Amino acid sequence: MATIRDIAKKSGYSITTVSRVLNNDNNLSVSDDTREKIKAIAEEMGYKKKQGITQLNNVAFLYWISNEEELEDVYFKGIRTELEKQAEQRKIELIRYHQKDGIEKIDKNSSAFIAIGKLTDREIKYLEEITPHGVFLNTSRDPQNLDSVLPDLKLMTEYMIQFFEECGYERIGFIGAMDYDVETKEPIPQLREITFRNYQRERNKLREEDILIVPSSTVKNGYQIALQAIEKMGDDLPEAFVVATDPLAIGALQAFNEKQIPIPQRVAFFSINNISVTKYVSPPLTTFHIDIPTMCETGLDLITERLFKNRTTAKTVYIQGTPIFRKSTPAK
Repeated sequence: MATIRDIAKKSGYSITTVSRVLNNDNNLSVSDDTREKIKAIAEEMGYKKKQGITQLNNVAFLYWISNEEELEDVYFKGIRTELEKQAEQRKIELIRYHQKDGIEKIDKNSSAFIAIGKLTDREIKYLEEITPHGVFLNTSRDPQNLDSVLPDLKLMTEYMIQFFEECGYERIGFIGAMDYDVETKEPIPQLREITFRNYQRERNKLREEDILIVPSSTVKNGYQIALQAIEKMGDDLPEAFVVATDPLAIGALQAFNEKQIPIPQRVAFFSINNISVTKYVSPPLTTFHIDIPTMCETGLDLITERLFKNRTTAKTVYIQGTPIFRKSTPAK
């Protein structure tokens, strides 16, 4: 197989010039004739670019997460920083846009887009008029046409219930937050709550009083709803709680500690996200680790496939979580 050095030798141009031409570096100041000559020689010699070195420019990164949301749930910040790091390593130029800027700020010459957060139907239509190549991370919109990378929250929720059942617990509660319809702004249940309800209903174990739902996934909300449950239920609390997110679980742990209710001896907790602080709370929190680097890598792979392999069929990829067992549940 021909190398860049071989092409440089035959064409008479430097290795650097040949490399930058073959990697579509638009900042290189050479004539169109030079570019065409180098590419013609490369094709004649059967040169094939190594996977992953092709530069990809002007990919719109829609970070539709507010500063408040990022502060409340550092999970989103983790996705943002990891995606930008990996994109830089892979020579993928991400141009970040924020919801407050408005969808009309997106460059109409964008080659593709990656989105985190909730976009309206109007915003998605606007994007699809710019480019058909789009990936959503952590959510899914228009799955018939656009790619998505999602943590498998349904499987994680079912796993947590099954784990508690294997521990011998009969009464399992749920602490979660509401979602909101992006169009109507009306509250709707999250997938984790829906999964919990369906699983328990099928086994005739669903108890509405054991399902605690708050407006958003904050430590404060987790603390307050747990205090309310303790005061209302007294000794009639569930034996364990499946918790939708780590911030809610951390707040709940604080409330139970204040009321001197032993964890996990009286009530056990299992949540999702494995943010860094979970190992330091009291007791350390058992939680699902979501592989953010793999999510980001998969999202960038999907964009690359779309642009360089001409894939038109949309993909939805689910990333499995890994349970991290700590002291808020019985030993595994």
